[in-house]
Amino acid sequence: MADATLSAREDQPGARPWARRAAVTLGFVLAEEQFPLPELVDLGVQAERAGFDAIWTSDHYEPWQDNQGHAGFAWVMLAALGQRTSRIRLGTGVTCPTYRYRPAVVAEGFASLAQLAPDRIFLGVGTGEAFNEVSAGGGWGPYRERADRLVEAVAIIRRLWTGEWVDYQGTYYQIHHSRLYDPPPGPIPIFIAAAGEKSARLAGAHGDGWVTNSEMATKAELRQAFAEGARDAGKDAGALPILAEHFVVVGDRHEAERWANLWRFEGKADLLRRTDPIDIQRTAEREVPLESVYGKWPISADPAVHVQALQRLIDAGVTHIFVHSPQGDQARVIDFYGREVLPYVRRQEPDHTDLEERRGTVGASQRP
Repeated sequence: MADATLSAREDQPGARPWARRAAVTLGFVLAEEQFPLPELVDLGVQAERAGFDAIWTSDHYEPWQDNQGHAGFAWVMLAALGQRTSRIRLGTGVTCPTYRYRPAVVAEGFASLAQLAPDRIFLGVGTGEAFNEVSAGGGWGPYRERADRLVEAVAIIRRLWTGEWVDYQGTYYQIHHSRLYDPPPGPIPIFIAAAGEKSARLAGAHGDGWVTNSEMATKAELRQAFAEGARDAGKDAGALPILAEHFVVVGDRHEAERWANLWRFEGKADLLRRTDPIDIQRTAEREVPLESVYGKWPISADPAVHVQALQRLIDAGVTHIFVHSPQGDQARVIDFYGREVLPYVRRQEPDHTDLEERRGTVGASQRP
């Protein structure tokens, strides 16, 4: 991911967001909900060696569904991974800095991560989910309150990262004569999650980029809202990154059905307002057909299918794509993408003829 200097806004002193780049950034998702921390660190090391540019990890107190089985502390994993890697960018997708965390704590935590991995840290933020914030005792509020809290939090975090003394009087947060004695050695971009028009506009106005999924990233109304928010804040939306989570399965439909069960909540948006992972899982199993979960994922052992899916997102203007496989054998997926997908996507003009010739031998060898 490349850095670029944009004019600093009042709530963004000294910020240098990661700009769009001619070549797409290809990342990998480490799912804290599905795997234990030591395994995630090993997988992150493998992702760097395979050629991925970035890692994002979820930041949860509990998993989305009870059967996912894990919820380690994301910041600890990122700190460990930063010490075992040298190049790959590291961040969250996403952190809620407003209820179970306080903005100053998030500022301190990510400044410390940046001390350990200079110029490699990013912070993804969002308005949160009830099952995390309520379960951890942080509380919850209606959307307007959550959005306003997020705007205040982002402003506080950015100001604290300057290393200067900060006083801030907001509706929800008050900071009195506060300072980070160990600020980040360089700028940390803040990317804001959005899946609706209001949040997309907020992301454009207050973020250094937009975090979403591969479906939302290509919706015209969300892209327009993001651009309007950026324009209203005096920024060029065309210079801001769009980060998209991209679910994939390296295998067949049977493989997709097996692992989609862990992500069944994705098919019913209102489940994200519930507070109990057991309730979320049971409701999803009762009301969400598996096909509606995996129906739009690229599902194949043929590398050409995965290359073409990534290329469609790139052609649509998505600048940072984070591959998320729900499969249990993450190492196999990382290896497959490193050998059979990433090199072709990075070509300026992929040789689709060569890919077609390789369909039989590569596809057959990768089938589960």
